[in-house]
Amino acid sequence: MYAYIKGEIVDITEDNVVLECNNIGYNIKVPFSVIQSLPGIGEDVKIYTYTCVREDAFILYGFLTKDDLWIFKKLITVNGIGPKGALGILSAMSADDLRFAIIAGDSKAIAKAPGIGAKSAERIILDLKDKIDLEPIMTKEPVISTEQLLNSDAKNEAIEAMTALGYSASEAVKAVKQLTITDDMDSGMILKEALKILVRGV
Repeated sequence: MYAYIKGEIVDITEDNVVLECNNIGYNIKVPFSVIQSLPGIGEDVKIYTYTCVREDAFILYGFLTKDDLWIFKKLITVNGIGPKGALGILSAMSADDLRFAIIAGDSKAIAKAPGIGAKSAERIILDLKDKIDLEPIMTKEPVISTEQLLNSDAKNEAIEAMTALGYSASEAVKAVKQLTITDDMDSGMILKEALKILVRGV
C-alpha cells in the first residue's frame, strides 16, 4: 500500500518508530539496525515500508533502504518465516551479511537470530540461495555476481581452508569478495590476502 513514508520522528522504542506525516502518526515496526541508524527525535527520515494486513491487525514494517526491504520480502516467502521472524533476522544481522550467509550455506550464522532454529535457517538457505545475489550495499564497490565469486576452484579452495581454520563460511566468502583477484593468483595467494582482511576485522 505504502512504498515509503517520509516524515518527522516523534517517538523511538526498541522495535518501533513513530513518523508524523501530514498530521498523521504512523507506527512502523523496524529491525534494531534501523533503530541504531535513525537520527534523533524531531528529525526527518524516509522509511521504505511493507504493509501486513491481518484479520486483527494492520502493521507497517520499515527499512532505511530499498535493499533491506527487498531482502525482508524474500524472507517472508520462506515457509514458516513470517514478518516477525524476518524482522528478527534483520535485527541480528545486516542484509549484506545475510546474503553472504545464504550464498555460503552458513546456517549457523542465520540460526543466531531470535526464534530461528537450525531447520528454519537451512530452509531459508534452500529456498533463497538461487534468488540472492551478492550485490554490494556500498555503491563504490564493484558488482560481483555469485557465479564470478564462487565458480572458481582457487576461490573455493581458499574458502574451504579458512573454514578449516575456524572461520565461518560467510566470513570466508565476505573476505574473498573484498579481494581484487587476478588470473595468476592461486588458492594460497587468495588465502593469504583474505586472512589479512579477517585479521584486520574488515
